[in-house]
Amino acid sequence: MPSLTRPVSNVRVSYLAALDEFRQEGRLGDDDATGLAYEARELAEEPDFARYVVAQRDRAEEQGRRPDGWVPDTLLWFVDADEWIGRLDIRHRLTPALLEAGGHIGYDVRPSMRRRGYATQMLHDALPIAASLGINPALLTCNVTNVPSRKVIEANGGMLEDQRGEKLRFWVKTV
Repeated sequence: MPSLTRPVSNVRVSYLAALDEFRQEGRLGDDDATGLAYEARELAEEPDFARYVVAQRDRAEEQGRRPDGWVPDTLLWFVDADEWIGRLDIRHRLTPALLEAGGHIGYDVRPSMRRRGYATQMLHDALPIAASLGINPALLTCNVTNVPSRKVIEANGGMLEDQRGEKLRFWVKTV
């Protein structure tokens, strides 16, 4: 049964295959500013997967390595044995930019694993973790055109606050 876990080394083969799937759908390029794209660039710089995993875990620390302006975040992978299904990260606090678009929690499910309820389960399982970090409620955002993500957020109790540009902003209770 899949579950959220801190990054682990045993999913290396599956993780690399998932990154290829994301690239095939046009993501992870130099213009991609998402957390997933950052992680893919980090892997390109650190080919030792075990060390890469440690670096991803360290992002949760106040002094952890991450891009300038990024806040500490707890990165969690959704895995089933050695199969990497997706990622979710919980940003420990909001910057003005995250308050507009990005929010506390972001997630990605590898393309070949979509439409199976995994994103809904990932968010559900992450809410108590967000609460343990002192986040309640959590802000989540999605593009207006991303109906599947909107349904994931709403299935987890997300209440629409407003639309800002192309982003919908939802608040989700974590406790």
